Amino acid sequence: MDCVHPVGGELNTSFNDPMDIEGEENGQVQNAETGASLTGWKDLPMELLLRIMSIVGDDRMVIVASGVCTGWRDALGWGVTNLSLLWCQDHMNDLMVSLAPKFTKLQVLSLRQINPQLEDSGVEAVANYCHDLRELDLSRSFRLSDRSLYALAHGCPHLTRLNISGCSNFSDAALVYLTSQCKKFKCLNLCGCVRAASDRALQAIACNCGQLQSLNLGWCDSITDKGVTSLASGCPELRAVDLCGCVLITDESVVALANGCPHLRSLGLYYCQNITDRAMYSLAANSRVKRSNCGSNGGGWDTVKRVDERDKDGLASLNISQCTALTPPAVQAVCDSFPALHTCPERHSLMISGCLSLTSVHCACALHPHRAGRALLSNHAY
Repeated sequence: MDCVHPVGGELNTSFNDPMDIEGEENGQVQNAETGASLTGWKDLPMELLLRIMSIVGDDRMVIVASGVCTGWRDALGWGVTNLSLLWCQDHMNDLMVSLAPKFTKLQVLSLRQINPQLEDSGVEAVANYCHDLRELDLSRSFRLSDRSLYALAHGCPHLTRLNISGCSNFSDAALVYLTSQCKKFKCLNLCGCVRAASDRALQAIACNCGQLQSLNLGWCDSITDKGVTSLASGCPELRAVDLCGCVLITDESVVALANGCPHLRSLGLYYCQNITDRAMYSLAANSRVKRSNCGSNGGGWDTVKRVDERDKDGLASLNISQCTALTPPAVQAVCDSFPALHTCPERHSLMISGCLSLTSVHCACALHPHRAGRALLSNHAY
């Protein structure tokens, strides 16, 4: 979506002095740049102001509007629950320190950065004022330290989604403490958090966050089977687990997830080269779609129809690229057990790149081309 730039130049100027106004006491304002008069602007009903801001759809304009007057600031502070500063190319930390006391009802906040700007003081401001926060994106915040996680633990107990991917300075001690205070997590992205994502941290997550549904541990290369097996036993609601680049894990981790997480829909094992056929057969054995339920009539149209209706169950995405120890029979068993796994170009949810030995593995679309055509009408991805 294209963003509308505030009148008069850069956002920082507009935020500090959003309107050069005269005659505020009389409720009649004249813009010094344009000379246009606005009568009764302070009397806009709160509902109308919020409606205008929602139509504009630009978080920058919301911030500028919050600086117009006390009434607008209060209205927006109470009415705005979703805010993104992704557009902010400079001074994000100072801006967040200024905004946090105004937008105390925030529930969703994105502070994802292109260039590292955010510092601990900005996150601490959020934690001090935004106690209703549910979802927070701090990805690529390379300057943050453990201070930020400790502040969130004390100030934002209702967090359900947290993205700290790429935040390489966090320690596992801080992550352990955070999960001991914030126990409602459903989605955690720890990709690249090489110091924070340890077996110790996974054990704490398993102990405290039983509602967890999605966990990204990509390239956290110190994780072993000990941490993943704890996770599988403590978080049975897991739907998506990314272990790409976790080079120390073995079949034990996959077996634990297959046995302990019946709702698993997405599993990433890219470059986990210790994974063997045993892991694949374990996944196949735990399939919620048993061949005995769909093979009694000789495999005709009715059979295919019943399999399609069950596509929503079981694995819908499996990445075993660069898992070079796997053999075609084991991978084919997984593909046959989960109807939503496909190797065909239309869906491609079973990823096997870099495994030349697996080129003979094919999904059901090879036998029933009409399934591929119908698959384009619906989205089964997690």
